[in-house]
Formats: sequence, structure tokens, C-alpha cells
Amino acid sequence: MKSDVVRLFQTLPHPCGYFADRTAQNLVIDPAAPQLSRLYPAALAQGYRRAGGHVYRPHCRGCSACIAARIPVDTFEPDRSQRRCLIRNADLDATLTPARLDDEQFDLYRRYLDSRHAGGGMDNPAPDDFSRFLYTAWSPTWFLELRRHGRLLATAVTDIADNGLSAVYTYFDPDEPARGLGTCAILHQVALARERGLPHVYLGFWIAHHPKMDYKARFRSLEVLAANGWQTLNPAWPESRTDDRRAGT
Repeated sequence: MKSDVVRLFQTLPHPCGYFADRTAQNLVIDPAAPQLSRLYPAALAQGYRRAGGHVYRPHCRGCSACIAARIPVDTFEPDRSQRRCLIRNADLDATLTPARLDDEQFDLYRRYLDSRHAGGGMDNPAPDDFSRFLYTAWSPTWFLELRRHGRLLATAVTDIADNGLSAVYTYFDPDEPARGLGTCAILHQVALARERGLPHVYLGFWIAHHPKMDYKARFRSLEVLAANGWQTLNPAWPESRTDDRRAGT
């Protein structure tokens, strides 16, 4: 019988990608573990996230701002703003395709990063950066493409596991800001999970009040992972839990 014992590694402190005055550390499941693909669904349910071939979760000293979040598909209902987003994008076709690197995908990815993350270390990517970050040999990764008259406007990189979808990353046309393509992509992922009978869409990490990460709270019935398990996000979530500004050292 094969053992399910797997090693966890802790990274060295490194600059936090969300707060300039903090350092961060991650717990990473051994990327060489042969059973990683089988462990991945359970890891999602424990608050882990995938980037390339690494499955990780934050483990920072003095900071607990990053909180795993997921949408429960059965109870989710879009709010008025999200319904308007779907109406604005009713002219788009959604198609699920295998994950791949090609000129069309890479051009959209590069334009998105150069626009949204200029000077942040992710801009000006090379083709190898695309493949190493978005998918790996063992990952159950698909591209949910949004197109208008055949033109690619957005790609939602989506892992399809037995216990839900994981919204790994979304990149979209920076010249179409009025469409709300990021929100539209999540709504399509929820629809895909519902169609496949999957209970959750995992959104990675929610950070209260963060200008780039707080939007996840707008998805009704959002669940967050607390010390006693997954629970529906309460608007009065304690500030002491999410707004600890001490930098890990």
C-alpha cells in the first residue's frame, strides 16, 4: 500500500506580494510527491492554492491577513451588479479548452500583466513564465475562454477537481475595462461548477480591505476558512483577525 505521508516545506521569508511593509512565508507540499495529484482536492479544502507545480498556503509570522475563500455553488446568487455584468457580457461565448501555450494566449497574458502589474515583477513575461505559473504536468487544468466573434477577451485558468473548481488565475483584455471581465469569469466558473455538480469554486485568498483582494467578499454566501473550519463570511468579521499589520520577521 502506498503511503499518504507527504512532506511539508516552509519557504524562507520573502517580500509580501500584498503589503510592501511585510515579509511572507509559505507552507508548500513537497512538489516531488508522487501522489500530489491525488492529494490536491483535499489540499484545496484545507486552504491550499496552486501556482505552477507548487501547492501552498501562507504561513506568515505576525500576520494572518490571507484567508482561504470559496463560493458554495448551491447557495450562490449573483447580486444586482453581477447580474448587470452578465448582461453586459451576454455577447461573449464561453468555451472550455485544454490548458496550452500558444501565441494568442500568451499575447493576451502579456498585455494583461504589462497593464495591470507594470513594475511589479510579473510584467514583461517570457513564454516559459506562462507555462511554469499557470499549469503543470499533473494539474487538472483547463482554460475557460471568453470570446466575442472569435476574438479572445479573457481566459480563466481553472483546475477541475473532484470537490470543486479552483480559480487559479484570470487574465483579460486591458482595453475592455467596462466589461468587468474578471467578475464575469468567476460567474462563468460558478455556472460550470453547477453544471458539473461540483459544490465549490475556490477563489484563493481573501484579504479584507485590500484594494485588489477584497472584491471576493462581494460574492454572496462566500465561505472563509477559520480555525473551526469553513464558515459563511460575516460582514462583522473581526478586524483583529484580518487587519494585523505586523510584518513577519
